[in-house]
Amino acid sequence: MKQSEIKELSVADLQEKLVSLKKSYTDLKMAHAISPLENPLELRALRKTVARVATELTNRQ
Repeated sequence: MKQSEIKELSVADLQEKLVSLKKSYTDLKMAHAISPLENPLELRALRKTVARVATELTNRQ
């Protein structure tokens, strides 16, 4: 998710997106612990997306 897409979302949408992204990151991390992912760079990309959304939420408050 690009920064420009994140800026277009409302605060409620950002909070909802943050919760879903954190859940999918946790699920992906658990799946990687059990058996290695085909593309482990997905973890890094998802973690950075979570950080982008969280930063935008903080900036709006």
